Amino acid sequence: MKKAVFCFILIQFLLNGYGQHQANGKMNKVVMPDWKEVNQLLPRYSKFTVQDMETGKKFTVQRRAGSNHADVQPLTAKDTKIMKEIYGGKWSWKRRAIYVLHKKKRIAASMHGMPHGGGALQNNFPGHFCIHFYGSTTHRTNAMDLSHMLMIYKASGKLNQYLASADPYQVINAYIAGFKQQDDVIASKITLQPIKWNPILEKVENVRITRLEQLPPEDLIHELSLDVPAEVDWYIKNVGRKTFRGEIHLIRFSPGDAWKVDSKPFLKENHF
Repeated sequence: MKKAVFCFILIQFLLNGYGQHQANGKMNKVVMPDWKEVNQLLPRYSKFTVQDMETGKKFTVQRRAGSNHADVQPLTAKDTKIMKEIYGGKWSWKRRAIYVLHKKKRIAASMHGMPHGGGALQNNFPGHFCIHFYGSTTHRTNAMDLSHMLMIYKASGKLNQYLASADPYQVINAYIAGFKQQDDVIASKITLQPIKWNPILEKVENVRITRLEQLPPEDLIHELSLDVPAEVDWYIKNVGRKTFRGEIHLIRFSPGDAWKVDSKPFLKENHF
């Protein structure tokens, strides 16, 4: 009996945020407040800790600017070093799911890892980078960046919930975003079959959908399979640009189930 209880507690511990703790050693529930609330919690010049969801590594930042999202800088050269380690030693625009740790709050968020613009701290970081929260937008649009949104859902534990209610075209966009961000968690949650994603994703430098034919989602309420004509531009390491023109096949087992991409033929047609 004691062994069974111990196993149950261990499983719950590992499933809740990959077993990561806050600095004070207490496990806090992940929250996903709206950007308007976060904007008040973390005003300009506030300092807080960023924790990468996948690696568990932490570093301290200061918010310096940003009205639609937070423009931040690593606080010290040591923080810059840790951030660069999270990105495998190379700065990148790739989005990553993170937690912002602030006053016992563990806030779901997303960051990219590319220094840009101006910087004011002595930290060996040439500029600033961006952290997005739920409801944050980019400088150019009034909508959430899809990849940042998916990472926020991932950090909050609500990615499955989002995908369960997504229409087929939202699912395809999320699927391609998984390739773009080289994120095996996103890709694996959307695919019909188990796939060894890392060797595939490592080849993808960038990808974008250039055409996606769509029907009104209300016309698809009772459909269980769907072939979506699409055009996708791939940018593959050591190969360059390739264009896919064909159909992406989706399946679900009942009208209440989430749509899944039939990945094996799609990957074969794209020579992965």
